[in-house]
Amino acid sequence: MPSWCCKALMGSHLHLLRGLVWQAVGTAASGMENGTSPSLGKSAIAPVNRIQVTTSDNCVVIFSKISHSYCTMAKKLFHYTNVNYKVVELDILEYGSQFQDVLYKMTGERTVPRIFVNVTFIGVATDTDKLRKEGKLCPLVHQYQKGSQEESG
Repeated sequence: MPSWCCKALMGSHLHLLRGLVWQAVGTAASGMENGTSPSLGKSAIAPVNRIQVTTSDNCVVIFSKISHSYCTMAKKLFHYTNVNYKVVELDILEYGSQFQDVLYKMTGERTVPRIFVNVTFIGVATDTDKLRKEGKLCPLVHQYQKGSQEESG
């Protein structure tokens, strides 16, 4: 197995870093179902809350659009490195444009994909691939696993 491969992470939650990312956009939130979901959020504040919960409850989150080539690249990168990830397809969400507005406020860009690891925005697909090539991606993922084990221990 290549040195950049990571083992899959499943079912862990890390809430320690929640407040750091959300100071500029909002506060604590409600739950969200796992997997790709076409309808998230029913109010103007829902995108902020849903983004916060999703990124704190999943090690890797990709805010994506279904047929966008760089989004596909990001998904394949995590798939081939055996890392579980959560995908939020913005183009099939009822409030996808509002989600993208919030992501712009958080990250400074509206482009997709927007990739978060351990609640931290790490960049787009090319940034993530660069981290992988430099051997920096897996340590970020493993921090989540370690923190989750300490939290449950």
